[in-house]
Amino acid sequence: MTQTSVQKALWWQRGIIYQIYPRSFQDSSGNGVGDLNGVRSRLPYLASLGIGTVWISPIFPSPMADFGYDVADYSAVDPLFGTLEDFDTLLSEAHALGLKLVLDLVPNHSSDQNEWFLESRSSRDNPKRDWYLWKDAGPDGGPPNNWQAWFGGSGWEWDERTGQYYFHQFLKQQPDLNWRNPEVRAAIFDAMRFWLNRGVDGFRVDVIWLLAKDEQWRDEPPNPDYTEGQISYNKLLHIHTQHQPHTHEYIREMRGVLEEYPERMMVGEIFAPLETLVTYYGEQNNECHLPFNFSLILKTLDSYTEWNAGTIRELVDRYDALCGDGWPNYVLGNHDQPRFKSRFGAENARAATLLLLTLRGTPTFYYGDEIGMVNGIIPRERIQDPFALDVESAGRDPERTPMQWDGGQNAGFSSVEPWLPLNPDFETVNVAAQEADPYSDLNFFRALTTLRNSSEALQVGAYRSLEAPEEVFAYLRGENVLVAINFGAQVLELDLSSVAPSGKLLLSTRMVEARVLDLKLVKLEPHEAVIISI
Repeated sequence: MTQTSVQKALWWQRGIIYQIYPRSFQDSSGNGVGDLNGVRSRLPYLASLGIGTVWISPIFPSPMADFGYDVADYSAVDPLFGTLEDFDTLLSEAHALGLKLVLDLVPNHSSDQNEWFLESRSSRDNPKRDWYLWKDAGPDGGPPNNWQAWFGGSGWEWDERTGQYYFHQFLKQQPDLNWRNPEVRAAIFDAMRFWLNRGVDGFRVDVIWLLAKDEQWRDEPPNPDYTEGQISYNKLLHIHTQHQPHTHEYIREMRGVLEEYPERMMVGEIFAPLETLVTYYGEQNNECHLPFNFSLILKTLDSYTEWNAGTIRELVDRYDALCGDGWPNYVLGNHDQPRFKSRFGAENARAATLLLLTLRGTPTFYYGDEIGMVNGIIPRERIQDPFALDVESAGRDPERTPMQWDGGQNAGFSSVEPWLPLNPDFETVNVAAQEADPYSDLNFFRALTTLRNSSEALQVGAYRSLEAPEEVFAYLRGENVLVAINFGAQVLELDLSSVAPSGKLLLSTRMVEARVLDLKLVKLEPHEAVIISI
């Protein structure tokens, strides 16, 4: 994409996606759980951040076995979050402020309380029996094969009433839908149209790479690289339950539904090596608009990407080249991963934010990271995450603690005790305190988004990395914006005069005054990142 194409770039290419975990953003009803009217009340704040799109994690009716990722009805709103009318009002007011709104879609599995599954489970000859994955017991009377669930143990659950097993890749309360059945696909597509007709701008599609399964139900082989301490799911190589060829066919059908509407988009959640990830753009760019790129977070499902200049430069160079005609995207945090500031330290947080918002492509940002929220402290008796209840871990709750709006009662999130405990630092780390501090994380984030939104180069310009000292990652965006990031803990002096003799400092993570720089001798403080106009 050239420097002159900003007018032609679509909204999801130009803007920033901001993820809201609705249970934790703002409670308007006084029950300790965030809701749609709470989000609506904070729309002016969201608009002030300079983001372009709000992505809301699931709000559909659900027994909340996995907090909304177990959907009981794909075409309604759970009363916990409000009503359809509340949603329509939120959507209308968001659009009035120039914000797009994207919903989470969970098509791989439903809740076991979904009417579809209740019918499927009622008898072997029910018309919806084939909407889910049912199999007879194996020769030994146990599960049909060795397929595992992500949260541990066999992926097969015995149903006494009908004398068969059903498959679930996550909790047993989340049975997998049978995407080979065209009726299932039609039902999901109708649910998509239900929300698209209401005006939503797109979907983030949960675990999209898992939709198809091996039709021969073959056992999965052992993972020779498995080591003790990894999650038990990693004991096998999941060659029959992940990245199946038919998945691409199903995604193209989903894309066809989106193409019925103007300028709608789809983000596909996919954990995969970069070479596999980019295949989800489709051979003709007819699959995911944005296959979610987690490489800045995860090296593997069990290990985080090393936070150093060489590693980050190598993966960005490789990914940008692999994207081809596909539009890149990056993310540093979400509802399933520990907050960045807790993973790599406060000293790296601003530089990481600057990196995320200046790389070529669409950045996704997690609520609260703009004020520097860290992982919450969750006592054992307050754990909510079902994944954590059977292991010695707080699971995913620490990154889901309530948004810290002010230093008052319950951090301004609710009038009652929140569903998860507040982070103890909320009295000092909060929106109200940072609004008043021109050098705060919040005002740094706003300065960065303001610069990005006014820069054609940062929105759609080409990317090219530059030679730099070992601890520095430097790159050009377009023809006139230079970014340099010191990943090290020492002051560094570097020569960037190969791109221009001088430049103007536009923004530093230290928030020093703009000034003209001699690019032959650029001084970077420890963990400092800068944006320079050349």
